[in-house]
Parts: sequence; C-alpha cells; structure tokens
Amino acid sequence: MRKTGNGIWNLVFLGLFFVPFALASTEPGKKVLNFTISSEPPQLNSMKASDTQSFFVLGHVMEGLTRTGKSGEIIPGIAEKWKIGEKEATFYLRKNARWSDGKPVTAQDFVFAWKNTLDPKTASEYAFILYPIKNGEAINQGKMSTSELGAKAVDDFTLKITFEKPCGYFLSLTAFGTYLPIREDFFNTKKDKYAADAGDMLYDGPFMITQWVHGASLKMVKNPDFWNQSAIQLDGIDIPYITPDNNAQFNFFKDKKVDVLQALFKDDLPKAQGEGFKMQTFLDGTVWFLEYNFRKGRPTVNKNLRKAIQLVYNPEEYINKVVGIPGAKPGKTLIPAWAPGVKSLFRKEYPYTPPKRDLAKAKQYLALAKKELGISKIPPLLWLTDDTPSAGRTAEYFQNVLKTTLDIDVKIDKQIFKQRLAKMTAGDFDIVVAGWGPDYSDPMTFADLMTSWNENNRGKYVSAEYDRLIRVAQSTGNQKKRMDAMSAAEKIALEDQAVLITYERAVVYLKQDWVQGVVRHVVGPDPDFTFAKITK
Repeated sequence: MRKTGNGIWNLVFLGLFFVPFALASTEPGKKVLNFTISSEPPQLNSMKASDTQSFFVLGHVMEGLTRTGKSGEIIPGIAEKWKIGEKEATFYLRKNARWSDGKPVTAQDFVFAWKNTLDPKTASEYAFILYPIKNGEAINQGKMSTSELGAKAVDDFTLKITFEKPCGYFLSLTAFGTYLPIREDFFNTKKDKYAADAGDMLYDGPFMITQWVHGASLKMVKNPDFWNQSAIQLDGIDIPYITPDNNAQFNFFKDKKVDVLQALFKDDLPKAQGEGFKMQTFLDGTVWFLEYNFRKGRPTVNKNLRKAIQLVYNPEEYINKVVGIPGAKPGKTLIPAWAPGVKSLFRKEYPYTPPKRDLAKAKQYLALAKKELGISKIPPLLWLTDDTPSAGRTAEYFQNVLKTTLDIDVKIDKQIFKQRLAKMTAGDFDIVVAGWGPDYSDPMTFADLMTSWNENNRGKYVSAEYDRLIRVAQSTGNQKKRMDAMSAAEKIALEDQAVLITYERAVVYLKQDWVQGVVRHVVGPDPDFTFAKITK
C-alpha cells in the first residue's frame, strides 16, 4: 500500500506522553470491533493521501472500481464487470452503488477525482500512479489540460479509459486509494476542508466515519447505503485510542478493551508469551531501507561515502539485535522476495547478491569520499526518524555502528509521524529510515520508486539510465521485457547505493478468540476488517 516510505506503525508522540483514555461506547447488542491505531490519519483526501494509516481508514470507508479480496486477488467493487485490452479498458458500474447521502456513484465521480489528482495545483505525491492513463503524466507536468485525460464517462455507469501505453497490471491499480472516486458537487462545497472531519466526506464504502476526535479517537459505523451492506457483519469499527505507546496498546488488548493488536514489538513478545496469547505471524511485503539525500550540499551525495556505510552494515546483527521479530528477513534488494516475476518469483528469476560486510574496504571508500569532498572528516550526518521506541533503537544502532567503524557522528532528529513526512518532502535530512509496501501486485510498485518523477523518491536520486529502463518496462505488455528492464534498473540503483536495504518486515499480531474474518493484506488496506465478525 503504500505506503510512501511509511510503515504500518509510524507513530505519533506528543511531548510528554498522554494517552487519551476514551471509553469504548459500544451499544448493547451491537457487533463492534474495537481497535487501536498508532497515529492520527494525516490525510483522508484520497487525492492527497500517501501513508498506510490513511489508506487503512480509506480502505474501510471508501470503495473504488475494484477491491482486494481475502486472498489478495482483485474482486469487483463499484464496477461489477470490465473489459481490458492493451489500448483501453471499459468498466461497468453497479447501478445500486450509492454514496452515504443516497445518491448514485457515477463514472464522472472517478473522472473528477483522477483529473484533480493529476492537476499540478493539487500537488499529489501519488499522481504518478495515474500515469498509465493517457496524458496523465503530461497533465501532471502542466503540459496539458485535465480535460485531455484519457478517462471518460460514457454515461453514468460506463467508464472508458484509454492507456498511454500497454499496462499489464492496470487492474490491480484500480483497487488502490488514489483511484477512489470523489463527487464533484460535494467536494466543491468543502474545497480545502474536504476530508478534514467526519462530516466533510461522503462515503461509498462498507463503513462511514461518524465521530473523529483528532489525535484521540475515531469511530466508523456500518454504511446503510453501501451496495453490499448485507455482507458486512460488523455494526462498526471503533478506535477508542490513538496512541503510539506499544505498552499501552498491549495492555488495552490484555484488558480486552481492543479486539485486535495489529503488531507486537520486540519487547512485547515475552509479555505475549507469558500471557499465553496465540501469536500469528504475517509477512507484510514491506521493504525497509535507509534513504540518502542527493540534494546539492549534502555529504550523502558522495557515492563512496554511501558505499562505506553499506560495507559496515551487518544485516543479520540488525535483525537479531534491533528488529527482533520472528520471520523478518535481512534486506538485499529493492524488489522483495515475494514479488511475482515472469513465470515464478522475481527474485528466483533475477537473483542479486549484495557485497558482504568489509570494514577494511569501507575505510578505503571513506578515504576516497573525504578526498572527493575536500574535507578531513565527514560532518555529522542528520538522521531523520520517527519518535518511537523502535525507530529510536534503529537510529541509535546505526549511530553506534557509524561512530565505531568509520568515526562518523550521527545527529538524530526525532519527529512525530506527520512532521517526519514533511521533513522528508522538504529534504531536511541526510539519512532517513523509510519503508515501502506494495501498492499493487507487480514488481513495478517497487521498481519505479527511484525514478526521478516519483514524488516518493524523497532523497531525489536521479539516474537517466534508471529512468530509461523503467520507461521501457512501462511501455510493453511483454512480461519478459518488462522484468528484464526492471532487473537492470534495480541493479543500477543498488550499485549506486541509492538506498541501503535493511530488511523485509514480518508482523506478529494478536486477536481475541471471538474475532473472525480478519484479513492481513500484502496489497490493500491492512488489517482489513471489511468482512470480519464478532462471535461473542
């Protein structure tokens, strides 16, 4: 999902710790799932959303043309059927699909949202994901009018899309948050306030937000106007606590105040074992890495410095000492182990072995970096990170590694989640820890991350050859040619040390015995409570 370099528990910490102890207000006889999230959803305007927390909420209150099924497959959503060829696609919308005010969801609602997302004035960080639609990129670059987008409402319930180039993975894109509809007349009554509060949105999904106390709690109830509302067994999803304190989250679960704990941290595992809780493991598809700043004047622009850092990193030690979650894998490549290839897994068809830890060679690269930078000592590196216990451990680990092996000082800048995103976008860092989860089930969701036009390339890495190869992969429906090009591009980024891959994440989570039907998605809103049920 995406995750814009953000993991599922990018957390918020506000000065002195405060937990808003809102009491769950479940009505007697109602089947309400109680859950806690780590941070305030930063942006519920789907044209601007770029983080996992926001996409989690949007995945429950909104629905696009398609949605992600229980096994990760693409299933019908607002569109009941479709035809897709190499040049165009046609989606046929359900006539019984309704907004939460009872009005029908129409093809024009999709066209309006997509045009607005691509409009440069919107400054959407995810506009690039609409580039497969004809003229999408040119519109986003200000070279064409939004009226020239290759998406047309043939009638209220027929949406025709013309492709810029063949796009073999387009169907998976239609389940992603940026492809959600927004109704023009309602949006125009809200403008900049759209999605700012519960009453500032219209909902076409299984649930709708009825209460939102910013930074404290959020409540969703079953949407009576949802076309498939008879399949929704929950009466609501209540988030009575928004808190970054994993110890508090654990205690809420222990005290049965919440029904699902989405992730255990390293320090929680012994406690969960001691309580006899049934722990479940889930490989969430996310790749974590150190992202370097390539802006002028930053020491990390120097390739030899980045290579020196790479060669002092010990992935096995980091996994064991810092991550500490069963199932986590040492990071090797930008495209992870689970990604599909031509006929098998991408990594089996295109293996890559990164260089091994080598302190002597690292010092040689460091000496070259100092010479090229014209300095006798590398200045302190600004390490931007979230203000959370796990993020703090990572920062301190690398701070110690770089100091003891290369005599490089690291200045740690801890920020709340929303501010960390803002500083990443502004380029106020030398190194930032980032994670990227898949937006759709194709290696391209990782491969295009380091392109010059991708706004999620926060370090502003640029390689003309990398860009060219990704364009090749985006210009053909031939799977072999696509995968060959993505593999060649990935190799360039890895050898340039555009990012330092650290690990592939695993999640250990808990749910109460009376909860059934919770789905964990590699692609799609995670966790997914859409078809969950409470049996007590």
